[in-house]
Amino acid sequence: MSGRESTVKINALKELSLVAYQGEAIGVIGLNGSGKSTLMNLICGKIQPTTGAIYASSTPIMLGVSAALVPDLSGAHNVILGCLAMGLTKAQIADRHEAIMELAGLGSSINLPMRSYSAGMASRLRFAIAAAIDPEILIIDEALNTGDDEFRGRTKQRMDQLREQAGCVFLVSHSLKTIQDLCTRVIWIDKGDLLFDGDTETALGWYRKYTKELAGGDRFAAAKIRRRMQNTLDTVSIEPLQPGRRRSVRA
Repeated sequence: MSGRESTVKINALKELSLVAYQGEAIGVIGLNGSGKSTLMNLICGKIQPTTGAIYASSTPIMLGVSAALVPDLSGAHNVILGCLAMGLTKAQIADRHEAIMELAGLGSSINLPMRSYSAGMASRLRFAIAAAIDPEILIIDEALNTGDDEFRGRTKQRMDQLREQAGCVFLVSHSLKTIQDLCTRVIWIDKGDLLFDGDTETALGWYRKYTKELAGGDRFAAAKIRRRMQNTLDTVSIEPLQPGRRRSVRA
């Protein structure tokens, strides 16, 4: 009898190819466990792909400076800590401080300890801090599902600014309204497969039909929609041009 433990290999994502362009706000949708967060962790370099490669024009920044934030300190102090952790100088922080406060929209609560914040308040502050550095590639994973219409309006304005500055934003969310309001393109992942990559309205329309069939217990109809998405998906291949550069070709 062997004392060696057996291991099970799980492929969170199957082979897929996609290209993100400057000026895009890309929504990422899918059921829980579909592989959305795995894809974002791959893009930002937190985990390495077992096959293939990822190329980026700059280092992707994932919304999440939680490790640098201290719950016992005020939101205002955590703004400084978070910005320092992202590499901003004290002068840059001072220059952007007012804009960060305005985007977070916490009012006098900015002076309270972060441990007193609701999950939504903390997410708003983290987004305001992460968006302060004008990242070329920003990844937001399940952070903007809370907040009122005013905050969503400020968020959209800031994301539009990032895109206008030749930036690219990935937004993972279960809120289809948030995706609809903020994104110019949608990627739909299901069970590790890329099912759709394209127009926001088309993606959300089919996704709503798919989830409705699943919720109603009609797995046959849901599977039919899934097959249709796979059969009509435009595939993208990445071809080398010269060292460090690649081009995309749609099949």
